[in-house]
Amino acid sequence: MKPLHQRFNLYTDSNDAYIFVPVGESVAAQSLTVNRNTAEILLNPPQTTHPYNARRSGKSVYGIMGIISLTLSEYIVIITGRELQGSLMGHEIYKASDFDILPLNPTVNVQNPPHPVEAHLLALLRSHLNSSVFYFSYGWDLTRRLQAQYETREKDVDRALWEVADDRFFWNRYMQTKLIEASFNQDLGAYILPVIYGTFDIRPVFLQGTRMELCLISRRSRFRSGTRYFRRGIDHEGQVANFNESEQLLLVENNNVMGGATRTFNDFSHKFSFVQIRGSVPLFWAEINTLRYKPDLQIMDYENASEATKTHLLALNAIYGDQTLVNLVNHKGYEKPVKEAYERVIEQLNLPQVRYQYFDFHTECKNMRWDRISVLVDKVEEDIRRYGYFHLNADQPTPVRVQQGTVRTNCMDNLDRTNVVQAALAKHTLMKQLQDVGILPPGKGVDDYEALSKDFREIWADHADNISKAYAGSGALKSDFTRTNKRTQKGLLEDGVKSVLRYLKNNHFDGARQDAFDLFTGNWVPRKSPSSALFLITDPRSLIVRSMPAIASFSIFMVCAGMTLPRTSDYSLFYYFILWFTLLAIAVGFIIAHGILYVSWPRLVPLTDIVHYTGPGYRSARHGMGLSGEMSVTSGKSAKYFNSGRRRAHSKAGIEEGKRVD
Repeated sequence: MKPLHQRFNLYTDSNDAYIFVPVGESVAAQSLTVNRNTAEILLNPPQTTHPYNARRSGKSVYGIMGIISLTLSEYIVIITGRELQGSLMGHEIYKASDFDILPLNPTVNVQNPPHPVEAHLLALLRSHLNSSVFYFSYGWDLTRRLQAQYETREKDVDRALWEVADDRFFWNRYMQTKLIEASFNQDLGAYILPVIYGTFDIRPVFLQGTRMELCLISRRSRFRSGTRYFRRGIDHEGQVANFNESEQLLLVENNNVMGGATRTFNDFSHKFSFVQIRGSVPLFWAEINTLRYKPDLQIMDYENASEATKTHLLALNAIYGDQTLVNLVNHKGYEKPVKEAYERVIEQLNLPQVRYQYFDFHTECKNMRWDRISVLVDKVEEDIRRYGYFHLNADQPTPVRVQQGTVRTNCMDNLDRTNVVQAALAKHTLMKQLQDVGILPPGKGVDDYEALSKDFREIWADHADNISKAYAGSGALKSDFTRTNKRTQKGLLEDGVKSVLRYLKNNHFDGARQDAFDLFTGNWVPRKSPSSALFLITDPRSLIVRSMPAIASFSIFMVCAGMTLPRTSDYSLFYYFILWFTLLAIAVGFIIAHGILYVSWPRLVPLTDIVHYTGPGYRSARHGMGLSGEMSVTSGKSAKYFNSGRRRAHSKAGIEEGKRVD
């Protein structure tokens, strides 16, 4: 692939232009100018000097994330900090650690925007940059698994990195649109840096006299991206929420490689890649936050809904090959309707390259019997053996094996149970790979070697925590088992703390976080007028709704004051407490009855059609919808389907969470 520039000096030419000058490269390297008045992007001829009065930034620039348009200006987002995470086959892998936002409009101050709407959108952009985990490389395509890179290696030689990147995992693809469009008339490939949102970890391993490297990469899809409760299920294009591809790499060194040297691609005698995928249950479903610990579960039975599931599964077949769908959703209680709906659509589709495998995780592993995961491994072992893994042997001109299918695992969130299962399947495959090249003798496993087992457990536990933080806002549950091979009381306590943290974030903070996802990935595009987006900074709720939390808080304060301040009469104090406890009860009761109004909902792409959906399907209850009862359709603990007798057709435009322009 064509090389990318790795570092720039940034010059600002008054209010006219930003100039990016590559550092430490040949004189033939071409600088880049972005005109602030016209937004024109121009690649300068070699040896072009910057204007003598241009002001140089005190920060080095390590990459351009892209250009985003808000209501008052376009902005260039640049990477000004990076942290080396390791070297993968001779290519350094970095995590972006700091960013700057450069306005093209000279009248806009990023630190003090002239309009509150612009300030709000900039705050969303900053929050996404600072809370997300971005990885990049100047020479290795982090967006694609090893097998995909090998299959197209010959035609990729003269292509830029962005041209070969997997569109699903090219996280800043939307922000790079202007640079890509400008590249059609001039070669800007050296400036277009793809980044992934995911995880990366690589560790040296020494086993049985052989040096190896164990690496784990996860790539999060930019399609249907978002937070735990605000992005569930599938859309009409077949994209599912929280879709992640996880690739485990095992690199076995040549015996003649000198210690301490940076390993290149040819320094490894064997290269293994094993890929698994996870994603939300591919149905139209949601969980409606109501301030209760368990949201209201809802399944939308749209007309031709199964076509979206079919589109999703056929796309997986085209990319990965055969699919084994491992479903870990509970077979009873709250999660049961999702399991039943999933099984109905899979049975209805009856796709030849798709096999469904159910595993009742909580029943099989109850009472901390986590060794029971082996039951699932046994059930899918034949599929794993048939799909195989990708294996390159330096002594052979063609791959020893290619991976011909993947295991797609899901639970409700595709986090905690999914992490445990994927780690178990990865360990099983790692054992087979080590046995295939004679490093492990038959009958021995990963856990028989503590150093290897420890590194493996830590890599997968960190991987689980990072994916969970990106989607749910806290580290993964059950990670103590992944780290130690045991389920402990301390782990249970930690899971309780994480669950409370998830509840608070999912109900009170994730609305803004979801807006940041939608803005960054282009799911919502602002108009060039801040007045068109005033809804972002106004509260449309009535005065009585907004006042209830204040009334509750003040009532609690007055009750506490009554308990601590000097008393004049127990008789008068009785009526005092009656008054404030009554006000507190009224306020709390109102908040519970109207819980949906107190959830932090996303505003850029609102979920109105889902929250107020009354078409065919299932909903566990109608909590928090108010006291009038006009929204009530069904409630109760048992699963009930509504409007099953007469199914109304809903137009795609009316129900789809598509791109909205304001």
